[in-house]
Amino acid sequence: MHLFEKSPYQTKSAVLFLIFNRPDTTQKVFEKIRIAKPPRLYVAADAPRPGVADDVALCKQTRAIVKNIDWKCEVKTLFNKTNAGCRDGVSAAITWFFDNEEEGIILEDDCLPANSFFKFCDTLLEKYRDDTRIRHIAGCNLQQGKKWGDSSYYFSNRTHVWGWASWKRVWKDYDKSLEKYSNEEIKERLENIYEDHLVVESWVNIFNEVRDGKINSWAYPLDFINFFNNGLVVIPNENLISNIGFGENATNTIHSDNIYANIPLSEIEEITDPVFILPEKQADLVIFDRDFNIKARRRKENAIGEKVKNWFKSAFRNAAL
Repeated sequence: MHLFEKSPYQTKSAVLFLIFNRPDTTQKVFEKIRIAKPPRLYVAADAPRPGVADDVALCKQTRAIVKNIDWKCEVKTLFNKTNAGCRDGVSAAITWFFDNEEEGIILEDDCLPANSFFKFCDTLLEKYRDDTRIRHIAGCNLQQGKKWGDSSYYFSNRTHVWGWASWKRVWKDYDKSLEKYSNEEIKERLENIYEDHLVVESWVNIFNEVRDGKINSWAYPLDFINFFNNGLVVIPNENLISNIGFGENATNTIHSDNIYANIPLSEIEEITDPVFILPEKQADLVIFDRDFNIKARRRKENAIGEKVKNWFKSAFRNAAL
């Protein structure tokens, strides 16, 4: 059991702060980083998008925010001169970070952390540093108040990247294009993790769209790398990250009424560890049901099956006449 101090926690870990063109959310997240006072802060900023007039001023304002570092801190910056985009820009920045650090914390400009998020990451980065079963420490909890077990966290097969921490040993496997994996093997490999064929079908579709360049995401490849390495993800039983970036100015999270938008922050006063290092499959399915619309698809599938069954019954009855 690990007790937290009453005063704001100051992190021991290096932090990578990913910014772009949102000075409003960047300022809020930066204030949380400032309270945690990381000893080493890496700031990566993508450049304005070609043809987007507002980006020039907004990117400049955003970069100016991180000049206000008023604590003892080693600062490194990676400011792109041309726009790399979400997938290439973010993945390159994380590679740069882990080229310089063995482990650390990653925050995007719309991922607002609780102060105990930093203690949570510090503690578990150290605890699982050499445990290759554990590949990812998440800060957000999307379970809408549902807790899994009596400990401060549980294990999942699914990565979440709204505030997270990991190790160089994990990122070295990252493959943003998923080129080393053949389509023929994907379904079989995913069936080893999830028994529900609708969940497997959903992930196979995502895999194909990532491979075909239809989804411009750096995060989905991280999911698949975790799946294919049979990795476990630490998920806190309290929500330690609030995504404050939902809205029309976001790259992906554009609907402000989304169920995952602005989830209230909680703090973990002490960390208790699970006894069993096994994934909570049902916890993953709660989120998959929501994100992949599993129940509605199953009802439709069952209705079609019932129609086919009734058709055969009718056909056999008519044949017997």
